[in-house]
Amino acid sequence: MHTSNSNRDERSTDRTPDDALKLFHPAVAQWFTTTFPTPTLAQQLSWPAIARGKSTLLLAPTGSGKTLAAFLWGLNRTMFSPPPAKAERCRVLYISPLKALAVDVERNLRVPMEGIAEVAAGRGDTFHLPTVFVRTGDTPSVERSRFQRTPADILITTPESLYLLLTSRAQEALRSVETVIVDEIHALVPTKRGAHLALSLERLERLCGRKLQRIGLSATQRPLQEVARFLAGVSGSGDSLDLPCDEESSPRNGMVTAK
Repeated sequence: MHTSNSNRDERSTDRTPDDALKLFHPAVAQWFTTTFPTPTLAQQLSWPAIARGKSTLLLAPTGSGKTLAAFLWGLNRTMFSPPPAKAERCRVLYISPLKALAVDVERNLRVPMEGIAEVAAGRGDTFHLPTVFVRTGDTPSVERSRFQRTPADILITTPESLYLLLTSRAQEALRSVETVIVDEIHALVPTKRGAHLALSLERLERLCGRKLQRIGLSATQRPLQEVARFLAGVSGSGDSLDLPCDEESSPRNGMVTAK
């Protein structure tokens, strides 16, 4: 595996911070510009790669908009592309090592969803409001059964609950997953939970029958190349790595993109 640095390309003087928003549907871009002053560096660097379907590892400080950077393209795709068949709805999978964080993300995700929906409705755009399901050890059985019958567009879960899903009949609801977001990845890489998750991600990819887009998020992961190998998994272990943000010149912001 080799690395390449595209720092100069990503920070071309011909580009402005808002250029990354041109990738999105106009309703998404309008919601963002009326909600935030400008995209953060983490968002500027990650969105072009994520929009191209590349697996991406994002290192940025707390409060830099990493979670929104990971989710916004998924919302763009699920809201403004024709909804698939009911059994194939689940396309985005978010995994958190912390159950409380998973619940917080579900709440925070509704803000951009509802905001974008309001803008789209005002513009007269056709859109689909994504459904979100949180699956943890505390999820009642009736809700688990409902997800199995009617999968949500976005599934938020923990490594342990993902394992249980993959070993039950509910695994059929995961066949349509396209993007996997692993938050706080630094807390998983060196642990048994991480090894467990790595196996689950390989099982998920085999179930889906295609290479998944994997997005890893953390504020403290080091070294990036080793964490990237963990995130890429078996199918991506031979990929080259692109580092648009130089670790020496910007030690708190970095991204590795598996090509």
